[in-house]
Amino acid sequence: MLAALTGLGLSTAAGLNAYIPLLVVGVLANVTDAVRLPGEYGWLSNWGVLAVIAVLLIAEMVLDKIPAVDSVNDMIQTAVRPAAGGVVFSATAAAAELDRSTWMAEHPWVGWLAGIVVALAVHALKAGTRPVVNAGTAGVGAPVVSAAEDAGSLGMSLVAIFAPVLVLVGLVVLALFAWWAVRRIRRRRRARRVSTA
Repeated sequence: MLAALTGLGLSTAAGLNAYIPLLVVGVLANVTDAVRLPGEYGWLSNWGVLAVIAVLLIAEMVLDKIPAVDSVNDMIQTAVRPAAGGVVFSATAAAAELDRSTWMAEHPWVGWLAGIVVALAVHALKAGTRPVVNAGTAGVGAPVVSAAEDAGSLGMSLVAIFAPVLVLVGLVVLALFAWWAVRRIRRRRRARRVSTA
């Protein structure tokens, strides 16, 4: 159960920023005992790989704070974020099950698929709300929202590893935000239709 919550939290974080949970898992696997990766995911703790991920993270953090460029970046990240979600969910679930069960080893696609679906859903919410934020704030909100997403990704990654039960709280908060964002987008569309009619 805790392995699933850890994977769920990390793939949620990947939906906001693909590189933060990858970097957190890789660094923690290197310098602590908090994350033990199975052999097939050992590449994730390689310092060379982590350096590349860090460079990609810096590029992502800069591009995501520029209005209009952030939407292009979101289109590119539509493939990257779900893939990262699949990796971190599968790697951590496999690591947690390493000594207890062979089920994850026999069914690695379950972790991949769950991580991909969760990260894609979070990414879709993020990519869908960003143009609304940019239009509603004349672009001023982009860096603020992006910084909040980065902080949320880092926070969710750390919570997923160190206190996985709290992932449920984070998911409830994210669900409430999604509900609020969808209502707001629908309201804006209705208002636009009324004003053009």
